[in-house]
Amino acid sequence: MSAAFKDFNSSKFQVSEFILMGFPGIHSWQHWLSLPMAVLYLTAIGANVLILIIICQDPSLKHPMYLFLGILSVVDMGLATTIMPKILAIFWFDAKAISLPECFAQIYAIHCFVGMESGIFLCMAFDRYVAICYPLRYSSIVTNSLIFKATLFMVLRNGLFVIPVPVLAAQRNYCSRNEIEHCLCSNLGVTSLACDDRRPNSICQLLLAWLGMGSDLGLIILSYTLILRSVLRMNSAEAVSKSLSTCSSHLILILFFYTVVVVISVTHLAETKTNLIPVLLNVLHNIIPPALNPMVYALRTRELRQGFQKVFCLGFQKK
Repeated sequence: MSAAFKDFNSSKFQVSEFILMGFPGIHSWQHWLSLPMAVLYLTAIGANVLILIIICQDPSLKHPMYLFLGILSVVDMGLATTIMPKILAIFWFDAKAISLPECFAQIYAIHCFVGMESGIFLCMAFDRYVAICYPLRYSSIVTNSLIFKATLFMVLRNGLFVIPVPVLAAQRNYCSRNEIEHCLCSNLGVTSLACDDRRPNSICQLLLAWLGMGSDLGLIILSYTLILRSVLRMNSAEAVSKSLSTCSSHLILILFFYTVVVVISVTHLAETKTNLIPVLLNVLHNIIPPALNPMVYALRTRELRQGFQKVFCLGFQKK
């Protein structure tokens, strides 16, 4: 079977592997970036594991908002782990080679996890919308069953939705160049090496981005518009402050996530000669949110801070 697979690859592809060169223009000293990136990766894994432990151990956090936060933590760890081990291997061990199937699998995983993160942000926005606009009906609308169905839908939507991206990339003819000026297998970076027309890949990625994350962002904006309208109708200044504070953490993360997505898209479409900035933004967009999300929620959410104290105080008392 392995021999047949090799024959298939050799007939379909004229290059046997891709070479990830790292950050363009700074190859000679890019290894110095490995330390801050390793710290970011360990922070992302450690902080998200801590969030999951607190949510699982503290019964008072078994609310939909925190369950969605736990799901977001799992997605964040998946996204960071999809890219960071390979990036650190490039910097530390000069392990730049990546096989074609592994590269296309990474393209799929990145698009899948980024899409799921966008979908979870939409679920969290809907949760806040119901909690603020329909507080008396909140427990009957946002149930555990709804959370499970919404999560399953997001997994299936993004798992199936992004399949055309790596499939189309795999169908291109890579006949000569195999050096990718990137730290990871991005769809546009890989298909730029193709000897045939890559426009179907670019059009497909653009359409999927608008249909997926574009629709998510539109619904998030709609949710917060309705939330703001409802909050402005409140008579109590304390109620207004409390309602806005419950949304502030979520809004900070959404603004960062989608702003970077838009900037990356614009810089790629501009096709500038110096492409360090879009490559750097692309990498940071996949590692900073996983590290930032739990910190923002932990610092700005009193219930999480109390849950942290409960879990670890109990842990020390048992010892």
